[in-house]
Amino acid sequence: MADSVLLIDDDVDVLRAIGNVFEQAGYEVARELDAESGLAAYDRLRPEVVLLDLNLPGMSGLEALARFKERNAAVIVLTGFAEVSTAVQAMQLGAENFLTKPVDLQHLQAAVQRVADKVRLKRLNELLLLRAAPGDDLDALGSSTSMKELLTRVGLVSLSERTPVLLTGESGVGKGWLAEVVHQLSPRAAGPFLTVSFFGRSAADVDADLFGAEYASAEQARERRPGLVETGAGGSLFLEEVAELPAELQPKLLRLLETRTFRRVGGTRDLNADIRVIAATAQDLTALSEAGQFRGDLLYRLNVMPVHLPPIRERLREDRLTLLLALVNELQRNLPGAPAAVGPEALERLLAHPWPGNVREMRNVLERALLLARGQPAVALEHLPGDFRNRPGPGDRRHTPMTLDELERAHIERTLRHHAGNRTRAAQELGISRATLINKIKKFAIGS
Repeated sequence: MADSVLLIDDDVDVLRAIGNVFEQAGYEVARELDAESGLAAYDRLRPEVVLLDLNLPGMSGLEALARFKERNAAVIVLTGFAEVSTAVQAMQLGAENFLTKPVDLQHLQAAVQRVADKVRLKRLNELLLLRAAPGDDLDALGSSTSMKELLTRVGLVSLSERTPVLLTGESGVGKGWLAEVVHQLSPRAAGPFLTVSFFGRSAADVDADLFGAEYASAEQARERRPGLVETGAGGSLFLEEVAELPAELQPKLLRLLETRTFRRVGGTRDLNADIRVIAATAQDLTALSEAGQFRGDLLYRLNVMPVHLPPIRERLREDRLTLLLALVNELQRNLPGAPAAVGPEALERLLAHPWPGNVREMRNVLERALLLARGQPAVALEHLPGDFRNRPGPGDRRHTPMTLDELERAHIERTLRHHAGNRTRAAQELGISRATLINKIKKFAIGS
């Protein structure tokens, strides 16, 4: 999403010149000739930065500055009068910077970019605090540095209203859940969130489902059936596994993303689309593109802001623990009599499990354990499935100490042997890209 700037100056030439500079740099620019109009424009547009001339007709620039700061606006003051007292007064009123005319445009652009970055992060933090308060599902991501970076990326992606989002990660990591989070954090939260799956469906059915259809009736009238792109206007459309999108429909999705227009099946005219596309995949789209199975231009268009959810086995222990406890808390609320705690031995077995099915598997195991532990103070080892109970624990003499890296190396070696060394098939079974598998083979020196 482009940063936006509101220019307020009574000199039309200044508005045109400075505005053109910022538009060429990719900013969204609004221009106003007086303070009253500028305040109204700010209330309507909420730009990141206001460039305010102090010498304005009607309401003075300093008075306008005070009014902008009541709105928590970020204001850079421009003036042709380099009086020290005026600069001091402007800074006391909360101006982010004070520049004199004629202003150096490179200096101005740098100043605006710094303020815009600051405002964007501030708004992101406010948004996350508002919509991801303690107890919210986002807490389940964990608190490690890597997960905080992921959360920040999710917030930045969410702030954009139209930019496509590509969610990647193995099956079961929670891409559908994250898609809903992105929607709920976005300006489209009040609109519908619609999901479509392509598995086992014909191209014709998917085409009509997505884009709608028109049929000529016996009376030569046009019978229209709207698709998800139409019914989801103002909201978000989640494509569950975009790699499964039929090849003949990939150009139509690309056109929707590039032009925001589409055509119903059997239709004769283009229609405008007001929907954001959030796509997910567990496959390596780059490899599929290189193999000619997925359009490269569509991949580039979807991959503007990719977000990767790591599998549970690659997450730090603290993040695995956070996720596990969050799931227990969520499930326990809907299971009367179930305990809200997990005993220490059961917890160790749960944290040590590699969870090949990721969050989906963890949820199923915990739900079963909580049902079996009803009336008990905590989930115990006896409430876990047999493979958890039979696995040697930390105090068992039969236990062979093994790090997660060693476990991962052994699993990759077994999978490669099963597929006779075929890296593409092994990567597909492991739910990772071929490039990631090759990096892990080098990391663990497999086969050397």
